[in-house]
Amino acid sequence: MSLIYDSRHLVYKVAGMGPYDNNGYVIADPKSKEAYLIDAPEGIEDLLQEASGFDIKGLIITHTHPDHIAGYDTLKQVSDIPVAVHEADLHRFPWRPEIVFSGEENFMIGNVRIHALHTPGHTPGATCLYCPGTLISGDTLFPGGPGRTENSSAFAEILQSIEQKLFALDGDTMVMPGHGTDTVLSRAKSEYEIFKNKEHPEGLFGHINWLTS
Repeated sequence: MSLIYDSRHLVYKVAGMGPYDNNGYVIADPKSKEAYLIDAPEGIEDLLQEASGFDIKGLIITHTHPDHIAGYDTLKQVSDIPVAVHEADLHRFPWRPEIVFSGEENFMIGNVRIHALHTPGHTPGATCLYCPGTLISGDTLFPGGPGRTENSSAFAEILQSIEQKLFALDGDTMVMPGHGTDTVLSRAKSEYEIFKNKEHPEGLFGHINWLTS
């Protein structure tokens, strides 16, 4: 577990969840003691333990690939908190969510606003969660590159999401992805510029590294 604290909100990160080493998160308001869970990988009990001192208002899913929702059944056995899923990913979510959102959405905990940014590409409904200074990027942006894409159209879409929505945020924003280690947005921008200024084969997609692809 790691903790990010910037006086406005708390972010707890639980790493290494499930066989795909997912990261799960708790975003909390230290004043109201309210919190949201972000994603429900296998091992959701560890995430609930980190959130045990807070009033959990709900669960927000960054995208509905199986590794990010594998703990949802377990969660529902012990909690009746609502789950929020982007409408474009509903076809991949085998339950009925209490909250379905489209485009952008705001989730409030006390005076803290969690801004949901629709960032399609990795999946049609992929969503990143932003609080000033912190971006939980799901599988949209990682240190060194974007999330995996299934075809060239999806790759073009994820680049547009990253360029227009994520890179518009402050450069000192901490990027906390759905797997692995964190990075800083300014570093991601610099690496992307290297990729952008190189020639690439037509129809590029899949696993892309900004520096070596």
